[in-house]
Amino acid sequence: MRVTRKQEKIIRQALAQWQQERAITTEDHQRLAGTLTRVVFDWRRLSQYAFWTALACIVIAFGSLFSDSDLLAQILAWFAFSSVARIGLPLILAIMFFGWGFTRQHQEKQWHYSTEAILFLGVLSSAIALWQIGVMLDNGSGNIAPLFLAGSVLYGLIGYFGRSGLVWLFFLLSLANAFGAETGYMSGWGAYWLGMNYPIRFIFFGAGLLLLCFLLQPVLIKRHLFTVSKVMGLTCLFIALWIMSIFGNYDIDNWYDTSRLALLPWALLFALASGVCIGIGLKTDDSMLRRFGITFLAINLYTRYFEYFWDGLHKVVFFLVLAASLALIGRYAEKIWHLGEREMSE
Repeated sequence: MRVTRKQEKIIRQALAQWQQERAITTEDHQRLAGTLTRVVFDWRRLSQYAFWTALACIVIAFGSLFSDSDLLAQILAWFAFSSVARIGLPLILAIMFFGWGFTRQHQEKQWHYSTEAILFLGVLSSAIALWQIGVMLDNGSGNIAPLFLAGSVLYGLIGYFGRSGLVWLFFLLSLANAFGAETGYMSGWGAYWLGMNYPIRFIFFGAGLLLLCFLLQPVLIKRHLFTVSKVMGLTCLFIALWIMSIFGNYDIDNWYDTSRLALLPWALLFALASGVCIGIGLKTDDSMLRRFGITFLAINLYTRYFEYFWDGLHKVVFFLVLAASLALIGRYAEKIWHLGEREMSE
Protein backbone atom coordinates (compact mmCIF):
# COMPACT_ATOMS: atom_id res chain seq x y z
CA MET A 1 0.00 0.00 0.00
CA ARG A 2 1.40 3.39 -1.02
CA VAL A 3 1.20 5.88 1.84
CA THR A 4 2.62 9.29 2.72
CA ARG A 5 5.18 9.77 5.47
CA LYS A 6 2.49 10.93 7.91
CA GLN A 7 0.19 8.02 7.07
CA GLU A 8 3.05 5.55 7.46
CA LYS A 9 3.86 6.89 10.92
CA ILE A 10 0.25 6.57 12.08
CA ILE A 11 -0.16 3.06 10.67
CA ARG A 12 3.11 1.80 12.18
CA GLN A 13 2.16 3.24 15.57
CA ALA A 14 -1.24 1.52 15.34
CA LEU A 15 0.38 -1.80 14.42
CA ALA A 16 2.81 -1.51 17.32
CA GLN A 17 -0.03 -0.74 19.72
CA TRP A 18 -2.09 -3.70 18.48
CA GLN A 19 0.91 -6.01 18.86
CA GLN A 20 1.49 -4.74 22.38
CA GLU A 21 -2.18 -5.41 23.21
CA ARG A 22 -1.83 -8.85 21.56
CA ALA A 23 -4.55 -8.07 19.05
CA ILE A 24 -2.12 -9.21 16.33
CA THR A 25 0.95 -11.46 16.43
CA THR A 26 4.53 -10.44 15.73
CA GLU A 27 4.30 -12.20 12.36
CA ASP A 28 1.12 -10.25 11.50
CA HIS A 29 2.86 -7.01 12.51
CA GLN A 30 5.83 -7.72 10.28
CA ARG A 31 3.66 -8.86 7.37
CA LEU A 32 1.38 -5.83 7.48
CA ALA A 33 4.25 -3.39 7.99
CA GLY A 34 6.01 -4.92 5.02
CA THR A 35 3.12 -3.97 2.73
CA LEU A 36 3.68 -0.25 3.36
CA THR A 37 5.49 1.70 0.66
CA ARG A 38 6.32 5.30 1.45
CA VAL A 39 5.51 7.84 -1.23
CA VAL A 40 8.55 10.09 -1.49
CA PHE A 41 6.57 13.03 -2.87
CA ASP A 42 2.80 13.63 -2.68
CA TRP A 43 2.12 14.08 -6.38
CA ARG A 44 -1.61 13.77 -5.86
CA ARG A 45 -1.72 16.83 -3.66
CA LEU A 46 0.55 18.75 -6.02
CA SER A 47 -1.82 17.88 -8.87
CA GLN A 48 -4.77 19.10 -6.83
CA TYR A 49 -3.12 22.41 -5.89
CA ALA A 50 -1.82 22.96 -9.43
CA PHE A 51 -5.27 22.57 -11.00
CA TRP A 52 -6.88 24.75 -8.30
CA THR A 53 -4.31 27.44 -9.01
CA ALA A 54 -4.89 27.11 -12.75
CA LEU A 55 -8.64 27.53 -12.28
CA ALA A 56 -8.07 30.54 -10.03
CA CYS A 57 -5.86 32.09 -12.72
CA ILE A 58 -8.60 31.55 -15.31
CA VAL A 59 -11.13 33.26 -13.05
CA ILE A 60 -8.71 36.16 -12.47
CA ALA A 61 -8.12 36.42 -16.22
CA PHE A 62 -11.85 36.66 -16.93
CA GLY A 63 -12.27 39.13 -14.09
CA SER A 64 -9.52 41.25 -15.60
CA LEU A 65 -11.24 41.02 -18.97
CA PHE A 66 -14.54 42.32 -17.60
CA SER A 67 -12.76 45.10 -15.70
CA ASP A 68 -11.06 46.26 -18.92
CA SER A 69 -14.01 47.93 -20.63
CA ASP A 70 -12.05 48.80 -23.80
CA LEU A 71 -10.84 45.24 -24.37
CA LEU A 72 -14.29 43.82 -23.58
CA ALA A 73 -15.94 46.26 -26.01
CA GLN A 74 -13.44 45.28 -28.71
CA ILE A 75 -14.10 41.56 -28.23
CA LEU A 76 -17.86 42.09 -28.28
CA ALA A 77 -17.50 44.20 -31.42
CA TRP A 78 -16.03 41.18 -33.22
CA PHE A 79 -19.31 39.35 -32.65
CA ALA A 80 -21.62 42.35 -32.95
CA PHE A 81 -22.82 41.18 -36.36
CA SER A 82 -24.83 38.34 -34.82
CA SER A 83 -26.32 37.72 -31.38
CA VAL A 84 -26.53 34.05 -32.39
CA ALA A 85 -22.74 33.96 -32.71
CA ARG A 86 -22.29 35.56 -29.27
CA ILE A 87 -24.50 32.84 -27.78
CA GLY A 88 -23.60 29.97 -30.08
CA LEU A 89 -19.82 30.08 -29.74
CA PRO A 90 -19.67 29.78 -25.92
CA LEU A 91 -22.54 27.28 -26.04
CA ILE A 92 -20.62 25.07 -28.47
CA LEU A 93 -17.53 25.36 -26.26
CA ALA A 94 -19.60 24.41 -23.21
CA ILE A 95 -20.98 21.32 -24.96
CA MET A 96 -17.47 20.34 -26.04
CA PHE A 97 -16.00 20.76 -22.55
CA PHE A 98 -18.86 18.92 -20.83
CA GLY A 99 -18.72 16.10 -23.39
CA TRP A 100 -14.94 15.84 -23.00
CA GLY A 101 -15.25 15.82 -19.22
CA PHE A 102 -17.91 13.08 -19.20
CA THR A 103 -15.85 10.98 -21.60
CA ARG A 104 -12.78 11.23 -19.39
CA GLN A 105 -14.84 10.35 -16.32
CA HIS A 106 -16.05 7.10 -17.86
CA GLN A 107 -12.86 6.10 -19.67
CA GLU A 108 -10.02 7.53 -17.57
CA LYS A 109 -11.25 7.71 -13.98
CA GLN A 110 -7.74 8.20 -12.61
CA TRP A 111 -7.55 11.77 -14.03
CA HIS A 112 -9.84 13.30 -11.42
CA TYR A 113 -8.52 16.86 -11.05
CA SER A 114 -7.92 17.46 -14.74
CA THR A 115 -11.47 16.24 -15.46
CA GLU A 116 -12.85 18.68 -12.89
CA ALA A 117 -10.86 21.47 -14.54
CA ILE A 118 -12.36 20.59 -17.94
CA LEU A 119 -15.88 20.59 -16.48
CA PHE A 120 -15.15 23.97 -14.90
CA LEU A 121 -14.31 25.36 -18.35
CA GLY A 122 -17.71 24.08 -19.44
CA VAL A 123 -19.32 25.93 -16.53
CA LEU A 124 -17.49 29.11 -17.52
CA SER A 125 -18.48 28.82 -21.19
CA SER A 126 -22.12 28.12 -20.36
CA ALA A 127 -22.19 31.10 -17.98
CA ILE A 128 -21.02 33.35 -20.83
CA ALA A 129 -23.74 31.90 -23.08
CA LEU A 130 -26.39 32.54 -20.42
CA TRP A 131 -25.10 36.09 -19.99
CA GLN A 132 -25.49 36.75 -23.72
CA ILE A 133 -28.97 35.19 -23.71
CA GLY A 134 -29.85 37.61 -20.92
CA VAL A 135 -28.52 40.53 -22.95
CA MET A 136 -30.56 39.45 -25.98
CA LEU A 137 -33.80 38.94 -24.03
CA ASP A 138 -33.43 41.97 -21.76
CA ASN A 139 -36.65 43.99 -21.70
CA GLY A 140 -35.61 46.43 -19.00
CA SER A 141 -37.47 44.63 -16.18
CA GLY A 142 -34.28 43.91 -14.24
CA ASN A 143 -35.39 40.35 -13.46
CA ILE A 144 -32.22 38.26 -13.73
CA ALA A 145 -33.44 35.38 -11.56
CA PRO A 146 -34.51 33.20 -14.55
CA LEU A 147 -30.92 33.24 -15.87
CA PHE A 148 -29.53 32.06 -12.54
CA LEU A 149 -32.32 29.47 -12.34
CA ALA A 150 -31.48 28.18 -15.82
CA GLY A 151 -27.82 27.95 -14.80
CA SER A 152 -28.72 26.09 -11.61
CA VAL A 153 -30.81 23.54 -13.57
CA LEU A 154 -27.97 23.01 -16.05
CA TYR A 155 -25.24 22.72 -13.41
CA GLY A 156 -27.45 20.59 -11.18
CA LEU A 157 -28.04 18.00 -13.90
CA ILE A 158 -24.38 17.95 -14.96
CA GLY A 159 -23.08 17.86 -11.40
CA TYR A 160 -25.50 15.08 -10.39
CA PHE A 161 -25.06 12.77 -13.36
CA GLY A 162 -21.37 13.62 -13.70
CA ARG A 163 -20.74 13.18 -9.95
CA SER A 164 -18.76 16.40 -10.03
CA GLY A 165 -18.54 18.24 -6.72
CA LEU A 166 -17.15 21.33 -8.44
CA VAL A 167 -20.07 21.65 -10.90
CA TRP A 168 -22.50 20.85 -8.06
CA LEU A 169 -21.01 23.75 -6.11
CA PHE A 170 -21.87 26.07 -9.01
CA PHE A 171 -25.39 24.62 -9.00
CA LEU A 172 -25.77 25.59 -5.35
CA LEU A 173 -24.25 29.03 -5.94
CA SER A 174 -26.57 29.64 -8.91
CA LEU A 175 -29.53 28.48 -6.85
CA ALA A 176 -28.60 30.89 -4.04
CA ASN A 177 -28.23 33.73 -6.54
CA ALA A 178 -31.57 32.86 -8.15
CA PHE A 179 -33.23 32.93 -4.72
CA GLY A 180 -31.68 36.28 -3.84
CA ALA A 181 -32.44 37.81 -7.25
CA GLU A 182 -36.06 36.60 -7.31
CA THR A 183 -36.86 37.84 -3.80
CA GLY A 184 -35.11 41.13 -4.61
CA TYR A 185 -37.14 41.53 -7.81
CA MET A 186 -40.41 40.71 -6.01
CA SER A 187 -39.65 43.35 -3.40
CA GLY A 188 -38.87 45.97 -6.03
CA TRP A 189 -35.17 45.77 -5.01
CA GLY A 190 -36.05 47.24 -1.64
CA ALA A 191 -34.56 46.31 1.71
CA TYR A 192 -37.34 43.91 2.71
CA TRP A 193 -39.26 40.99 1.25
CA LEU A 194 -42.11 39.72 3.45
CA GLY A 195 -40.55 41.81 6.21
CA MET A 196 -37.16 40.12 5.88
CA ASN A 197 -33.89 41.64 4.77
CA TYR A 198 -31.38 39.64 2.76
CA PRO A 199 -29.50 37.98 5.67
CA ILE A 200 -32.73 36.62 7.18
CA ARG A 201 -33.74 35.21 3.82
CA PHE A 202 -30.44 33.39 3.55
CA ILE A 203 -30.79 32.02 7.08
CA PHE A 204 -33.87 30.21 5.81
CA PHE A 205 -32.12 29.32 2.57
CA GLY A 206 -29.13 27.81 4.39
CA ALA A 207 -31.33 25.97 6.89
CA GLY A 208 -33.53 24.61 4.08
CA LEU A 209 -30.47 23.50 2.13
CA LEU A 210 -29.10 21.68 5.19
CA LEU A 211 -32.45 19.99 5.80
CA LEU A 212 -32.63 18.76 2.20
CA CYS A 213 -28.97 17.74 2.39
CA PHE A 214 -29.63 15.41 5.33
CA LEU A 215 -32.95 14.15 3.94
CA LEU A 216 -31.24 13.23 0.68
CA GLN A 217 -28.01 12.08 2.36
CA PRO A 218 -27.96 8.50 0.95
CA VAL A 219 -28.45 9.76 -2.62
CA LEU A 220 -25.92 12.58 -2.29
CA ILE A 221 -23.31 10.31 -0.70
CA LYS A 222 -23.73 7.85 -3.57
CA ARG A 223 -23.11 10.66 -6.07
CA HIS A 224 -20.19 12.08 -4.00
CA LEU A 225 -22.10 15.37 -3.49
CA PHE A 226 -23.00 15.27 0.20
CA THR A 227 -19.94 17.06 1.60
CA VAL A 228 -20.09 20.05 -0.75
CA SER A 229 -23.85 20.38 -0.13
CA LYS A 230 -23.38 20.36 3.64
CA VAL A 231 -20.53 22.88 3.48
CA MET A 232 -22.62 25.23 1.33
CA GLY A 233 -25.63 24.97 3.65
CA LEU A 234 -23.56 25.59 6.78
CA THR A 235 -21.70 28.50 5.15
CA CYS A 236 -24.92 30.23 4.06
CA LEU A 237 -26.54 29.70 7.45
CA PHE A 238 -23.67 30.88 9.64
CA ILE A 239 -22.55 33.83 7.52
CA ALA A 240 -26.16 35.04 7.41
CA LEU A 241 -26.43 34.64 11.20
CA TRP A 242 -23.16 36.53 11.67
CA ILE A 243 -24.39 39.44 9.53
CA MET A 244 -27.71 39.44 11.42
CA SER A 245 -25.85 39.62 14.74
CA ILE A 246 -24.19 42.84 13.50
CA PHE A 247 -26.96 44.57 11.54
CA GLY A 248 -30.19 42.90 12.66
CA ASN A 249 -33.30 43.13 10.49
CA TYR A 250 -32.63 46.78 9.66
CA ASP A 251 -31.75 48.59 6.48
CA ILE A 252 -28.51 50.55 6.45
CA ASP A 253 -30.23 53.91 7.04
CA ASN A 254 -31.88 52.79 10.29
CA TRP A 255 -29.00 50.62 11.52
CA TYR A 256 -26.88 53.56 12.69
CA ASP A 257 -29.53 54.50 15.27
CA THR A 258 -30.00 50.93 16.52
CA SER A 259 -28.91 50.12 20.07
CA ARG A 260 -26.67 47.15 20.83
CA LEU A 261 -29.40 45.78 23.11
CA ALA A 262 -31.77 45.51 20.14
CA LEU A 263 -29.18 43.37 18.32
CA LEU A 264 -28.50 41.12 21.32
CA PRO A 265 -31.20 38.51 20.45
CA TRP A 266 -29.55 37.92 17.09
CA ALA A 267 -26.15 37.46 18.75
CA LEU A 268 -27.72 34.95 21.15
CA LEU A 269 -29.36 33.10 18.26
CA PHE A 270 -25.97 33.01 16.52
CA ALA A 271 -24.37 31.56 19.66
CA LEU A 272 -27.20 29.05 20.09
CA ALA A 273 -26.82 27.82 16.50
CA SER A 274 -23.06 27.43 17.03
CA GLY A 275 -23.65 25.52 20.27
CA VAL A 276 -26.20 23.21 18.63
CA CYS A 277 -23.76 22.58 15.79
CA ILE A 278 -20.98 21.70 18.24
CA GLY A 279 -23.30 19.46 20.27
CA ILE A 280 -24.53 17.52 17.23
CA GLY A 281 -20.96 17.27 15.97
CA LEU A 282 -19.77 15.79 19.27
CA LYS A 283 -22.71 13.40 19.50
CA THR A 284 -22.37 12.11 15.94
CA ASP A 285 -18.56 12.46 15.73
CA ASP A 286 -18.99 14.86 12.80
CA SER A 287 -15.77 16.88 12.61
CA MET A 288 -17.19 19.31 10.03
CA LEU A 289 -20.10 20.32 12.28
CA ARG A 290 -17.72 20.69 15.25
CA ARG A 291 -15.33 22.90 13.30
CA PHE A 292 -18.09 25.11 11.92
CA GLY A 293 -19.64 25.47 15.37
CA ILE A 294 -16.36 26.26 17.13
CA THR A 295 -15.16 28.62 14.38
CA PHE A 296 -18.34 30.69 14.28
CA LEU A 297 -18.70 30.66 18.06
CA ALA A 298 -15.24 32.24 18.22
CA ILE A 299 -16.22 34.72 15.48
CA ASN A 300 -19.33 35.61 17.47
CA LEU A 301 -17.38 36.18 20.68
CA TYR A 302 -14.73 38.33 19.00
CA THR A 303 -17.39 40.30 17.11
CA ARG A 304 -19.15 41.06 20.38
CA TYR A 305 -15.81 41.99 21.95
CA PHE A 306 -15.14 44.54 19.22
CA GLU A 307 -18.75 45.71 19.34
CA TYR A 308 -18.96 46.32 23.09
CA PHE A 309 -15.42 47.26 24.06
CA TRP A 310 -13.93 49.10 21.07
CA ASP A 311 -15.23 52.48 22.28
CA GLY A 312 -15.20 51.76 26.01
CA LEU A 313 -11.60 50.62 26.45
CA HIS A 314 -8.35 52.40 25.81
CA LYS A 315 -6.81 50.90 22.68
CA VAL A 316 -3.72 49.73 24.62
CA VAL A 317 -5.89 47.74 27.03
CA PHE A 318 -8.17 46.59 24.19
CA PHE A 319 -5.36 45.01 22.18
CA LEU A 320 -3.61 43.61 25.25
CA VAL A 321 -6.80 41.78 26.24
CA LEU A 322 -7.24 40.61 22.66
CA ALA A 323 -3.64 39.36 22.54
CA ALA A 324 -4.03 37.55 25.87
CA SER A 325 -7.21 35.79 24.75
CA LEU A 326 -5.62 34.68 21.49
CA ALA A 327 -2.54 33.46 23.37
CA LEU A 328 -4.76 31.38 25.69
CA ILE A 329 -6.48 29.82 22.71
CA GLY A 330 -3.12 29.08 21.12
CA ARG A 331 -1.81 27.56 24.35
CA TYR A 332 -4.91 25.39 24.71
CA ALA A 333 -4.58 24.18 21.11
CA GLU A 334 -0.88 23.46 21.72
CA LYS A 335 -1.71 21.32 24.78
CA ILE A 336 -4.25 19.31 22.78
CA TRP A 337 -1.70 18.85 20.01
CA HIS A 338 1.01 17.57 22.40
CA LEU A 339 -1.51 15.35 24.20
CA GLY A 340 -2.44 13.73 20.90
CA GLU A 341 1.23 13.17 20.06
CA ARG A 342 1.89 11.56 23.44
CA GLU A 343 -1.10 9.24 23.10
CA MET A 344 0.07 8.13 19.67
CA SER A 345 3.64 7.53 20.85
CA GLU A 346 2.62 5.44 23.86
